[in-house]
Amino acid sequence: MDFLHLYQWGYKMESTIRFIKEKIGDFVPEIGIILGSGLGDFADEYNLISISYSDIPGFEKSRVEGHKGQLVFGNVHSKNVIMMQGRYHFYEGYSMQTVTYPIKVMKKLGVKVLIITNAAGAVTKNFTPGDLMFITDHINFMGTNPLIGLNDDGLGTRFPDMSEVYSKDLIVKARVIAEKLNISYQTGVYAATTGPSYETPAEIKMYSILGANAVGMSTVPEAIIANYCGLKVLGISCLTNYAAGVSDRPLNHNEVIETADKVKDNFKNLLTEFIKEV
Repeated sequence: MDFLHLYQWGYKMESTIRFIKEKIGDFVPEIGIILGSGLGDFADEYNLISISYSDIPGFEKSRVEGHKGQLVFGNVHSKNVIMMQGRYHFYEGYSMQTVTYPIKVMKKLGVKVLIITNAAGAVTKNFTPGDLMFITDHINFMGTNPLIGLNDDGLGTRFPDMSEVYSKDLIVKARVIAEKLNISYQTGVYAATTGPSYETPAEIKMYSILGANAVGMSTVPEAIIANYCGLKVLGISCLTNYAAGVSDRPLNHNEVIETADKVKDNFKNLLTEFIKEV
């Protein structure tokens, strides 16, 4: 990204922010949420204003089943929230800059805390499909980084520290709430791959040896940019299946959606209480 591209990026961002503010008026979101595969129902319950990605300058369409592809603005326990009802994925052919652009938009709109959710495969055998996993750290197996290119000093430093991408304080709050609500949860490390093919049993064995507890195709680019922008991050994986080789069942996206649908009530209750306490 040279100076001209940085200028063009700034103009695109200005157009995006101006369009959104025309739609939401004086609404200032303080919490952002990215809702992963099968988890988008939460936004429907608190929808005050919704804007399709395809209508927003600078945004692209989301083309994955289980992702509605819209920004939803709502109020949860007196907290203004912006929710991505569906995300962009690197495997869809989008650049890392496109995948993470909405995070930068949230920062510009006033967001301080970002909750990133996803559907993931369990790498650890004693984790059970249907559990929620609070992400303590991640391993980037995507072979790239969303910060590659000319740095925007207005958003963050060239070399951001990654010691605590996922806020320890927010994880503690989430665990206390999960226990209070009697929701089964785990904590662990999330490994991100590009997809869209699922991993092989040999790859899953490697990820396990390297310390991963769950694997998926998102979240890490968004978390990197959120950390870069100075946002506090809580990552939640909905463990929808066992990864390849952990069980004998073949993998398919329908199972991901079905399992996420079964646990959506727990997920909604957890999110609602968490937002209340933040």
